[in-house]
Amino acid sequence: MNPILQQIKQLAAQYHADLIQMRRHLHQYPELSFEEAETAAFVARHLSEWGISFQKDVAGHGIVALIEGRNPEKGVIALRGDMDALPIQEANQVPYCSQHPGVMHACGHDVHTACLLGAARILHELRDQWSGTVKLLFQPAEERLPGGASLMIKAGALEKPKPTAIFGQHVFPLLEAGKVGFRAGMYMASSDELYLTVKGKGGHGAMPHESVDPVLITAHIITALQQIVSRHADPTVPSVLTFGHIASSGGATNVIPNEVKLMGTFRTMQENWRFEAHRRMQRIAEGIAESMGGACELRIEVGYPTLFNDEALTEKARQNAVEYLGADNVVDLPIRLTSEDFAYFSQVIPGCFYRLGTRNAVRGITSLLHTDTFDIDEDSLPIGAGLLAWMAVRELNV
Repeated sequence: MNPILQQIKQLAAQYHADLIQMRRHLHQYPELSFEEAETAAFVARHLSEWGISFQKDVAGHGIVALIEGRNPEKGVIALRGDMDALPIQEANQVPYCSQHPGVMHACGHDVHTACLLGAARILHELRDQWSGTVKLLFQPAEERLPGGASLMIKAGALEKPKPTAIFGQHVFPLLEAGKVGFRAGMYMASSDELYLTVKGKGGHGAMPHESVDPVLITAHIITALQQIVSRHADPTVPSVLTFGHIASSGGATNVIPNEVKLMGTFRTMQENWRFEAHRRMQRIAEGIAESMGGACELRIEVGYPTLFNDEALTEKARQNAVEYLGADNVVDLPIRLTSEDFAYFSQVIPGCFYRLGTRNAVRGITSLLHTDTFDIDEDSLPIGAGLLAWMAVRELNV
């Protein structure tokens, strides 16, 4: 076994209890996007304790830390972990349950932060054993537009020094703890928010001929917009259009309202098609409303771009994971129509975003992301911390 690989594994195992403690503290005190002040202070205290230099208040509550090995100019690699939580009331009955009502780490960002802290500690202790520089990005606000990644880039987090590659990992409750997953190339979808207001003329439900019914117009628009995917999208380019919220202004069983509001999401894997779809949505929605005597306003909040994993970097990372965990514990992942603001980083420099298995069916740890019962098998923590450290060292010391 490679000597530094063995040392990383030993330290990751040695710090297992500390990783659990850090993760549970973060889980107990979650903070929403753009509000991660105490989380950032927690990260800063640990970095200071270990003697790692850092800059705080980057793009809000972000932290950028540097660990220099031998010959720091040899190369720079970045590791990223996000810190924010979700507006969900936790239903788990565990000692480390969220202490903040209505806020929960239901997407595993507590794990990402703890693992990046663990990797930082390992890399710092072994800094005489590897060459180059590792830049650590503790990122705020992944869960809300415009996304903390885009803000950190604008704040210069990828400059001085500029990394040549970046790695990020995300918990994956469909994969057993002890395993990790990779996919080169297109991996995750772009994500845009749709806000429609359909305007008509309200009236009595028994006399629709005297009104312009925005409910009926809305029904036609929803049905017609599905052809964006079923009739216009290249079948080789995964796309999905979903409306998750519909509300009227004062309608009742016998009252036709003046307007109806909709909210939805559009996701796809190809950027040119993404914006062509936006134009088609505008034409279809406005045209149908006008043809039926009403009007429609469609506002599209352009969200995160398609996440592309650099193929060469990801293939090397996959092989490095095989070295670390064994071939049986490294799997290939399918394309996902979920989205991630890590995509902004991978647009600027080669990136590899991979998955950390956290499932344990025997212990009943099977809940999906963004649910009120999400939890992890904490045996995944030393794997997450150690593998991040190994990825950085291996990429710098090829």
